Amino acid sequence: MPWQHIARHLREATGRPVEIQSHHALGGGCINEVYRVRSTEREFFIKFNHATKVNMFTAEAAGLQTLAQTKAVRVPQPIAHGTTGQRAYLILEYIDLGGQGDRNANIRLGEQLAKLHSHREQCYGWHTDNTLGTTPQPNHWGTDWVVFWREQRLRHQVQLAQHNGIGSRVLRKAESLQEALPALFSDYTPAASVLHGDLWGGNWGVSAAGEPVIFDPAVYFGDRESDLAMTELFGGFSADFYTAYRATWPLDPGYSVRKTLYNLYHVLNHYNLFGGGYATQAEAMIDQVLAEMR
Repeated sequence: MPWQHIARHLREATGRPVEIQSHHALGGGCINEVYRVRSTEREFFIKFNHATKVNMFTAEAAGLQTLAQTKAVRVPQPIAHGTTGQRAYLILEYIDLGGQGDRNANIRLGEQLAKLHSHREQCYGWHTDNTLGTTPQPNHWGTDWVVFWREQRLRHQVQLAQHNGIGSRVLRKAESLQEALPALFSDYTPAASVLHGDLWGGNWGVSAAGEPVIFDPAVYFGDRESDLAMTELFGGFSADFYTAYRATWPLDPGYSVRKTLYNLYHVLNHYNLFGGGYATQAEAMIDQVLAEMR
C-alpha cells in the first residue's frame, strides 16, 4: 500500500506534520477497499479503488462539501483525494460511528434532513456528473423535473439494464412507464432541493456524541421525495425519523405513489451492479406504479 504517498498528501492538505502510525482494513464495503488510519495527531478514513475511479472520488468529495456547506447535518470532512500508481484514494475525517442511535438521534436526523432539503437551486441537476455506487449518474442541469427524471434517471438505468441483459418484457413495461410519467406530476412541481442521493439505512450512523452523520452521497438537486423514498427501500429508519421529518416539512399526498417510481431507479441500479432477482423486483415496481396511475 502507498502509505508514504498518503502521508505526504496529508501533510500537504492539512499543513501539519503527519506520520502514519497504524492502518487497519475495515469490512462492510462492497465497492471500495477501506481503512482506518491512525497518525500522530488524528485518525482518518481512507477509501481505495482502481485509479480509473478517481473521478468517482473527486465527485464524492465535492458532494460532501456541498452537503457540509448547508450546515444542516454532519458529514465526514473530505481532506484529500488523488491517485498513486494504480490506485485512486479519498481521505476523509474519521468519525467513530456507533450504530443508529436512540430515539433522539432519529428525531434529530429527521429534522436535519428536512433542513438540508430546504437548501435549493433554480434548476435540477448538479455542476458535475457523479456515481451511484460505481454506476455513472448524469446530472446535466434542467428546468423540467419530469424530463430530468425520465432521461437522466429512469431511461439511463433502463438502457444500462438492456445492455446487461434484462428481459424484453421489463423493457416494454419500462417504456410504458416513461411515456406515462407526466400523469404522476400533473399537480405537483417539486423544488430543486439538495439531496444526499443514496440515503439508505447503511449510509448513516450516530457519532459517539450522539450526532447523526450521513455519508457516501450521490449528490444532486432534485425532488426531496426521492431521498425520503430511498430511506424506505432497504430499511434503517425509524418511525420517529419520519414523524420528525413530516412535522418539519409535510409531504405531498402523491408521495405514496411516486416513492415507488423513485425507488425503481435504485432497484434498476442494483440490477446493473449485481444482477440477480432485482430484475423481478423492478418489474413488480413498474407494474405497481402503472396500476396506481389508472
